[in-house]
This record gives sequence, structure tokens and C-alpha cells, in this order.
Amino acid sequence: MRTLLAELTTALDQRRACVYCAVVETRGSTPQKAGAAMLVFPDGSQRGTLGGGCIEAEVKQRALRVLAAGGGQPEVLTFCLDDDYGWDDGLICGGRMSILADPLVAPRSADYYRRLRLLVEDSCGCTQAVALAATADLMPGDRFLFDASGELVAQTSDAAVPSEICQSLVQLNERPSPMSRHGIAYLPVLPRITLLIVGGGHVGQAVARLAAEVDFQIWVIDDRASYTNRERFPSAERLLVGEIGPLLQQLAPELTPSTYCLIVTRGHNHDEEALYHLAKTQAGYVGMIGSKRKIKLIFEDLLAKGVPSDALARVHAPLGLAIGSQTVPEIAISIVAELIAYRNLGTTEPRPRGGVQAETVLP
Repeated sequence: MRTLLAELTTALDQRRACVYCAVVETRGSTPQKAGAAMLVFPDGSQRGTLGGGCIEAEVKQRALRVLAAGGGQPEVLTFCLDDDYGWDDGLICGGRMSILADPLVAPRSADYYRRLRLLVEDSCGCTQAVALAATADLMPGDRFLFDASGELVAQTSDAAVPSEICQSLVQLNERPSPMSRHGIAYLPVLPRITLLIVGGGHVGQAVARLAAEVDFQIWVIDDRASYTNRERFPSAERLLVGEIGPLLQQLAPELTPSTYCLIVTRGHNHDEEALYHLAKTQAGYVGMIGSKRKIKLIFEDLLAKGVPSDALARVHAPLGLAIGSQTVPEIAISIVAELIAYRNLGTTEPRPRGGVQAETVLP
């Protein structure tokens, strides 16, 4: 989303015509879920995707017709994924998608997207409320933007924000999924998770590379400057070199439920020191690599040093999903998969097979 919003605001600054198209509601099985977006330009080029296939092609055609006609009203398009909207290989999803198509011409709309970009880049999260159909007060495509505290910061119409919208907002620290209620779609942009990697060795480096690709903000700590540098960690936002214990002690007040901590140092003593400082913090996730025997010994030592047993009980160790990992890349994949599961599902427990769950649709 960050890249797409950067493209969008650049188009606004350059006065380039385009249509912002976004999935705002889905039910059942669909190729993309709410929040997926793309930009369509007059020359037929696009940025982003709605999942490909016939639906994306039709949305694009409608967007181009709107641009050619010079129209400026947003629309909410609804598609039922039947035989007419199968994927190119003949597979049918069997769901329903509602897609906002918004020509970027109105000054109020431009201000809305600029504020949306600022909130997304701030990483604290925000929520968009989108009207799916006309009501006495709203038109389809009317949008209201709320910051992480639930304060209204932008809107695309002059309508007063309906009280039921404010009452339906969910705290972002609960990491809500997109939902729709009473004709309003709620699209949360969740706070970005900071991944603090303690240990700049091979596993830490591999995890950082993969985690950055799935939108974790990367911090790295190590006591060796030769291992903790921009060449090894080009995507890291913070690189901290020094004694691990004192550094973690300094960082402790900054660690919040939106911080995940990963202990992958080069040795038993460093791992124990790191866990001593991290176990009692407010971090949302603490994980440590190692064998069951090593973990047992470290836990016994920390209990003897006064670390509460309930603090150790929340530590994820051994680390990573059980996929039979052997090599460093495989270990990194298993770790990042666990981090994604915890971020998206709130658990690392296996889920039954059967496809991706659709977002909640409330009455």
C-alpha cells in the first residue's frame, strides 16, 4: 500500500489523471480481499492489482471510460464471481466483490489520499469507512478516515459522519480484519510490526530479508559492527551495535505490543542475557532459537535469577513452524511464517485446511 499511495500522490502532484480502484468488501472465496488496490491511467497502464482475471479487466475498462468522459463521481461496483468471472484457467471463486472506483479529480479527494498516505507511512495504523450504497445522508463511495485513536482526520464529502460509524470502529491494537456493517465497509490499516532481531549472524540476516518483504520494520542488535551494518542488512531501519544487555535495557521502554523480538545470537550466554531483558517487556512476541535442552537450561537459570515463570511461559521457543527445516534459508522461512501467523491470526497454532477465511460481515 505504501508504494501505491506514493504513486497516487505523485500523480496528484503532477496533475495526472487516474482512477483509484480498491476492493472494499468481499464475501466468500475471491482472488483478493478487502484492501487490495490499483491505479488506472489514461494510457491503459496500471499500478497494483485487484487479483487479475476478468474482474480486474472490467474494472479497468470502466475506469478508462470514466477518464475518457471526464467524470468525477466515485462508484462502488459489485461483481458476483460466477461462470462469467472465472479466472483465466477456468477456476471459479464463487464469492462476491465490491470495488470502489474513484477518479482523482476532486480537491477534497486529493486531500483525503494525502492524509491517508501520511497515516500509512507513520505506521501507527488507521481505518477507512466506505459507504457501499446510497442512504439518506451518504452516496456510494463516500469515505471517512480515522487515525489510530479513532479521531476523524479526513472525509470525501460534506456529510456529517454518522454516529453508528464511530460506534462500529474497532481498536487497532486488537488487529481487526476488514468488515462491513449496515452498508459501511471498514478497512483497517493495522499498525506496522517492528521486528527486533537480536543477533546479526546468518539466521538473523536471512530472517531480516524475508521479514522486510512481508512488511515488518526491521531493527537489528549485535555486539559486532562487522555483522551489523548496512551491507548485510540493507532493509533495516535501525542498526544498533554494542553490548547486548545494556542496549536492550535502553530499548525496553520503546518495546510495545507492536514490537516482536527475535533472539538468534551466536551463543547460549548471549541468548540468555537477551531473554533476561526481553521476557518482562511489553513486546507483543518474544521468540528464541535453540534446542529443547538449551531452552530448558536457560529457563532454569532465568527462574533462579528472578524472572517470573509467567513471563517465560509466553516465550516462543523452540522457534519457527515445524516444517522440517535444515538449512539457514529453510529455518528463516519457518521463523518468518510463524511471525506472519502470529501477526495475522494472533496464534501460531495450526489452522484447519480449507482456504483463506473471508472477512467478517455483520448485520
